[in-house]
Amino acid sequence: MHVGDGTVLEKVCQPSSDARHITLIDPAKQTPEVAAQRAMVAVECGSSMVFVGGSTDTPDTVVHATCKTIQEAFELRMFAASQDPSSDESMWDVPVVLFPGGAHALSPAADAITFMMLMNSTERAFLVGEQLRGAPHLHRFGVEALPTGYVVCAPGGRVGEVGAAELIQPEDTDLVQAYALCAQMFGFSLLYLEAGSGAASPVHPELIRHAAEVDGLTLLVGGGLRTASDVQQAVAAGANWIVTGTVTEDAASLDELRDRLTALVGACKA
Repeated sequence: MHVGDGTVLEKVCQPSSDARHITLIDPAKQTPEVAAQRAMVAVECGSSMVFVGGSTDTPDTVVHATCKTIQEAFELRMFAASQDPSSDESMWDVPVVLFPGGAHALSPAADAITFMMLMNSTERAFLVGEQLRGAPHLHRFGVEALPTGYVVCAPGGRVGEVGAAELIQPEDTDLVQAYALCAQMFGFSLLYLEAGSGAASPVHPELIRHAAEVDGLTLLVGGGLRTASDVQQAVAAGANWIVTGTVTEDAASLDELRDRLTALVGACKA
C-alpha cells in the first residue's frame, strides 16, 4: 500500500496542532480477519496509524497474515471511496507499522517498522542484537525503518521484564531527559515512552514533560492510557502521538470498540 506523498517517517514527524492517535493491534490476540475489522473501526474513529505487534512470541507467519489482511481491507475501502464523489479516499491512506517483539515478528506487507533500541535495557539483545538479526530481512523486504529510541517507564509490565529494563521512575525527570538527549544525539527521529501493555498506570506526566523539552524528537507515549483523562494529561505534557492497545482490544463488540476509540481519539484533539 502506498502512503501518499513522502515517507512514513515524514508523516509521523509532520508537525500537528493536535496529538494523533495510534491503535496497536496484537496479532496474537485475534484472527487476521478480526484484526482487519478492528483496524477499519480505528480509522473510522480517527486513528492516524495502526501498529501491529506486541507479544514477544508471535511467529512471523501470524504477523504477516495480520498485516496483509489489514492492508487488503484498507485498499478495498480506498477503492470504494474512490468510486464515490462524496467520500474521502485519503482517510484510508493509513500506515500499517510493525511494532515487533523481536526479529522473528516481521512482515514485508508492512509499510514501516519502529526500528527500536530499548535504551534502558541491560541486555545486548535489546540494544542491538535483535536489530542486527532483523536488518537484513527488512532491507530485503523494503520496509521503511523509523529510527526509534524506546524507554520503558514504571510500572513497565511484561515488556520491562522481558526487556530487562532499568525502569524509569516518576521522579527520574533528569534521567528521562538524558535519555531523550541521547536519542537526539544518536540521530533517532522518534522517542517512545512506554509504561507497559496493560500497565496499572500510564507514564507520569512529568517524565513526558521533561522528555518533550528536547528538540528534534517526535514523542510517542503508550501503556496504561485507559481513559480520556489519561490521554489529555499525556497530551498536555507534550506527547505528539498516543498509543493504545489493551483498553480497546478487550472491547466486547465493534460498537464498544468504536465508543472507546472515539473517546480516546477525541481526547487527543481536546
